[in-house]
Formats: sequence, C-alpha cells, structure tokens
Amino acid sequence: MKYALITGASRGIGKGIALELAKAGYNLVLTCKQNKEALTSVANQVKEYSSSVYTYVGDISDTSICEDLFSFLNKNSITIDILINNAGISYVGLLQDMSFDEWNNCINTNLSSVFYTSKLCIPQMIQKKQGHIINISSVWGNVGASCEVAYSASKGGVNAFTKALAKELAPSGIQVNAIAFGLIDTDMNAHLTDEDKVELTNEIPMGRAGSIEDAGKMVLSILSSPSYMTGQIISMDGGWL
Repeated sequence: MKYALITGASRGIGKGIALELAKAGYNLVLTCKQNKEALTSVANQVKEYSSSVYTYVGDISDTSICEDLFSFLNKNSITIDILINNAGISYVGLLQDMSFDEWNNCINTNLSSVFYTSKLCIPQMIQKKQGHIINISSVWGNVGASCEVAYSASKGGVNAFTKALAKELAPSGIQVNAIAFGLIDTDMNAHLTDEDKVELTNEIPMGRAGSIEDAGKMVLSILSSPSYMTGQIISMDGGWL
C-alpha cells in the first residue's frame, strides 16, 4: 500500500486528511512542528483503521529539519507516493504592523516548506514514474485578503508553484494540484468572534463553514482522479468566492 506524507497533521485540515486517507487504506507519515501529544493522538486514531503510521516532530520551514525527516524515512525504508503539503500559519493584521521576522516566518512556513518537501520527494516519484503532490492553498491565494497580505502572498505563491511544477513533472507521470479552501472550521479561525463567524457564514451560499472531513474527502477525490488532471487550483469554498 502507498505511503502518504502529510505535513501539519496534528490538527485541523491535516488531521482531517490523515483520517480520511487512513479509512481508505493508505499508510501515513504525519508531521507537526511541536505538538507531539496532539500528533500522537491523531496517529492513534489512524491506527484504528489498521494503517501503518509514522510520526515526526520538527519545523519543516527549516531545511535541515526537512533533510532529517527524509533521512528518517530512508532509515525505515519508506518511499513517499503522495505528498500533502498542508503545514501553514496565518497572520492577521495590517502589513505596516508586521515585523520582518513575522513576514519571513509566514512565507517560510507556507511556501518555502512546499519547495523543501517537494524537492526531496520528487526523485523517489520520478523513479517510480508516478506520484501525487497536493498543496493546501486558500481562496485568499486567488483573490487576496485585507489584513492577511503575507498569508495571501504565500498562498498565491503556492498556486503558481503548483502550476509550474505540474508542467515540469507531467512527463514523469506525477500529478501536482492544489486545493484553495475557503472557510474551514479549524483552530486557524480561532481569532474570529462568534459574530464574525455568523457574518462569514451568511456570505457563503452553502450557509456553513467546511469541515475537516470535507477537506479529507476532497483530497481523496483528487487521488482518484484521472492522471490527465494536473496543474489545477481547485477551489472548495461552498460557493463563497
């Protein structure tokens, strides 16, 4: 059975993807930046579906950590067939109030890490002449959001990265796509007040936020799509934007 590597898998969308892939029989490698306890909890839930699961804790916005992750995989004779680049952070506030370090942290976590993991996975996929890279993006990468300039820029970069890499890897049988999510019910939206949430859901034709289960099922649908589908930024936002 194939192995899927999911970054940022201790909660939210990453957790939803992990559980849906486990139900479908995939073996998993789950990573998170620092919350080992939460990651272990997700891994234990995954084990209920009899999937083989490995966990790794480390900041993948750091190149040395990414290299160590793949060294860990090599030692365990694991090759990655599916890469889900989900790790991400947000910053809400005026750009003029954002520090240089906060900007770099957002860009490195949301965009540079996608390069790092993809670079390290691609040789294995090329050797097999198949593979999937699915990058988790946002509708703000398509249209931009006030007070989320860095986040929007990072996700816009992910979208361009996806389209370009798909063209590069298509001859090797590797599909590269991204999902631009709208409002998903995760901790990333914890800064929103109840009033904010009501106002947002009133704007969404579906009348609700998406769930992490919705997110996981979307990933599964891409994995089962025809090989001719690549280089796409697929919006999933309940008809919002």
